[in-house]
Amino acid sequence: MIKKIIPSTLIGRSIIIVFVPIIILVLLTSLVFYQTSWSIISKRLAESVVADINVVVNLIENDLEYYAKNIAAKNFKMKIDINDDKIKDNLNYSSKRGILSKRLNQSLLYLNRPYEFNLNNLEEGIIIKIQLDNKLLIINVDKDRLYSESAFVFLLWMIFASLILLLMSYFLMSRQLKPLKRLAIIAETFGRGLDAPELKSVGAYEIRQTSQAFNQMRTRIKRFLKQRTDMLAGVSHDLRTPLTRMKLQLSLLKDEKAKNELELDIKEMTAMLDSYVSFVKTESPETIESIIINDVIAECIKNLDKEKFSIKFEEKDKIKTSGRPIQLRRVFQNILDNSKRYSNKIHIIIFLNEEGCNIEFNDNGAGIPEKNYEDVFKPFFTLDPSRNKLKGESGLGLTITRDIIRSHGGEIKLSKSKLGGLKLTIFLPI
Repeated sequence: MIKKIIPSTLIGRSIIIVFVPIIILVLLTSLVFYQTSWSIISKRLAESVVADINVVVNLIENDLEYYAKNIAAKNFKMKIDINDDKIKDNLNYSSKRGILSKRLNQSLLYLNRPYEFNLNNLEEGIIIKIQLDNKLLIINVDKDRLYSESAFVFLLWMIFASLILLLMSYFLMSRQLKPLKRLAIIAETFGRGLDAPELKSVGAYEIRQTSQAFNQMRTRIKRFLKQRTDMLAGVSHDLRTPLTRMKLQLSLLKDEKAKNELELDIKEMTAMLDSYVSFVKTESPETIESIIINDVIAECIKNLDKEKFSIKFEEKDKIKTSGRPIQLRRVFQNILDNSKRYSNKIHIIIFLNEEGCNIEFNDNGAGIPEKNYEDVFKPFFTLDPSRNKLKGESGLGLTITRDIIRSHGGEIKLSKSKLGGLKLTIFLPI
């Protein structure tokens, strides 16, 4: 319950950390003020009004009604009227209005006379009725005599000041958190394989430290990737020259048996080198473009022999996003090549959900043991014990596939297919 109420953003939680204590302080201050200061003020005002009413009552009882009305109007801010009515049922009556009603009621008891009062319309004054011996005294007391607005102005000012502090806190915190938002954006961009710029070290000391650590990590990762790419490219290039010489020397070899064996070895080495070069190509930069995933898959499918393979492409949604089209085409081609190598029925499903784009490749082949689901993504791992590279099993196909998918911010998973073979699911953000 509490987790649902608390904001998920850092700025929201920071504002709560600053603002909740202030709200508690305002509430406690208001409560204490209401129970003490406002109660005392109300009591003194009520006692003062009742004392003035007592003077008016004494003047009226001494047959000085004219002086009583004159003094009440000029000095006491009261308007009085005298008639022959009586208070109904001769009972004390007071309308409920919190502390003000309570204090006025307590003060009027000292008159030892039946009374009633009405606080329902303070703007027109407080109506107080006092039962005299043979007459009913009706008094209209100005609200300023019993009601102090300064107390509520104080409370309103506290609330207003709290709101100003909330706005200031939000403004200042949002400026402090801007570098963190930029860090999150650049980290996500870099995680998707894009060339993210360096972060500027601005803001608080801890944020500057985080920015510097990210920049150092970014530099190390780029250096490592470049070294790996350069090494594989160099090795692949250097080995092609001796392989070419070996092919020329084989043409001069007269022993056919030895010649055939060496040719197989050379072809296998050439296939391996082609795989390494293919792996290196995934590291080369490619322009990000707007693409439709459905069209990329359809382009890969059209090259398959429909007579040998049963292919069903189920398009539940049309997925338009951005990415590297050549690399994504290579991903789908690798998966299809693996499927057609071990099966003759392929079912592809593409759809959208809350996570983004989902693409499922199902086949009816022999599948992969569940214990090897993670192993097949390791470089140079193959399920074929012979590791015959002439079959196209270099052990880099799924490694390259996962690298490309992860460079686009996605993920790839293996599971059991409903067709009896392997189900390969690709998640891509939109």
